[in-house]
Amino acid sequence: MPSHLFADRPAQPPEPGSVDALISQTRRLRGDVDAVRRDTVVDDDDAQGRWQRALCDLAVHHLDDLREHLGQLKEGLPPAPETVAFPQAAPEIVPEAQTRVGSAEWNLLTDEVSWSDELFQIFGRSPESGAPPLDELGSTLFSEDQPLLTAWVTACLVDGRPIDGEFRIVRADGRVRTLHMRGEPVLDSDGCTASMWAVMRDVSELRRSQRAVRESRDSLQRQREIAQTEHRLAVELQEAVLPPWRGSLRLPHSDAGTLDVAAHYLPSATSALIGGDWYDALELPDGSSMLTVGDLTGHGVTATSGMAMMLGALRGMAMAGIAPGPLMGWLNQLLETSVQPALGSAVCCRYDPARRVLSWAQAGHPAPLLFRRGSGRALAPPEGVLLGATSGAAYGQAEERLEVGDLLVLHTDGLTPRSIEFSRADGTERLLALAPRLSEARSAQDCVRLVIEEFGEGEREDDACVLVARVGG
Repeated sequence: MPSHLFADRPAQPPEPGSVDALISQTRRLRGDVDAVRRDTVVDDDDAQGRWQRALCDLAVHHLDDLREHLGQLKEGLPPAPETVAFPQAAPEIVPEAQTRVGSAEWNLLTDEVSWSDELFQIFGRSPESGAPPLDELGSTLFSEDQPLLTAWVTACLVDGRPIDGEFRIVRADGRVRTLHMRGEPVLDSDGCTASMWAVMRDVSELRRSQRAVRESRDSLQRQREIAQTEHRLAVELQEAVLPPWRGSLRLPHSDAGTLDVAAHYLPSATSALIGGDWYDALELPDGSSMLTVGDLTGHGVTATSGMAMMLGALRGMAMAGIAPGPLMGWLNQLLETSVQPALGSAVCCRYDPARRVLSWAQAGHPAPLLFRRGSGRALAPPEGVLLGATSGAAYGQAEERLEVGDLLVLHTDGLTPRSIEFSRADGTERLLALAPRLSEARSAQDCVRLVIEEFGEGEREDDACVLVARVGG
């Protein structure tokens, strides 16, 4: 092929050994990327995994193209000295979709057209059919791309502008391919355009991989936006209808024996959605107080709306004077008749300040912890299940007499989850080990801070709630 417009400038060709070294490096890198791609586990619901796999596929296509180009460059160089040896790859069969770059030249003075064998393969034409003249090249393109190629060729031949762009062709076998074309005019001694040369590369697979990356990235972004929207709606719903997730729960302190109460909600670090854990404290008409913590199944808006319904029912039954045992039975029956969510676990307490008696019931939930004079213990769970005539099954109910200065800690399962390192019993022991420090705390809020410092707010598998109540004098 004649030299292009700036070919009169001297250039130093690369050494054959350096090209061999680049080919070896590219081959090794291709193997490393293949290993990463094999280790990337993808399922239909894993948008993040699909995006990572698409990026690996794109990197593989780039490396395949680079190796092909280096191999073609090597073929045009003189052989390397025998003293320099580099590892050689086994011969490969290159798929037609990854055919080497083809070249072409159109002589404007003689109308002669010269195509390389690779270009015939790219276009799916036989050399016997001959190469099309420049004015017929556009007939092989998509109709939408024909004006683009015409503008490029005109600017190249008339204004001397180089061509650097992509277009789509329809091969003789009906297959559609995307080609990247680079070309320049070749000038004669008088500075007039004598011919035009071009190189064309089939980039169909590369562009397909890039589209896969964009689509998987967009899918991942949409999932994140949906999760963020659901999280925002859940937060707004909680702020509208649920107790605050931070700060003290203020209860009146007009009578001796009333409670100083504080609580805290710890969100999950692995879920983008707010979970179904709750806490609540409420002064009742007879002067007693209701304390409760628990969790519903599920996350997000569904769990939040179910929690609003559940807390409204729980407060209503407590205000009506229903004791914790029967109340838990009614609550469970209410949730069983709802579509979703279901009751995961709960503990409900009623404290009578006049008698300093705590009545409580639980449903598959950690028992309250009682701390007194620097030591702590879990309350003995209620025995059996009581049957009511009208309410169906009523949960067993236990009582505990409290003293001034006693500290109650109620928490959901997520605060001390089972793990490889710790069982749930170990988590309870860690809580009980805080007894000396809790006894020195000045307020219920300070006690909550101590618990949060011990169990932390980050990297939690599930959300959790903790409520602390201290008996006043």
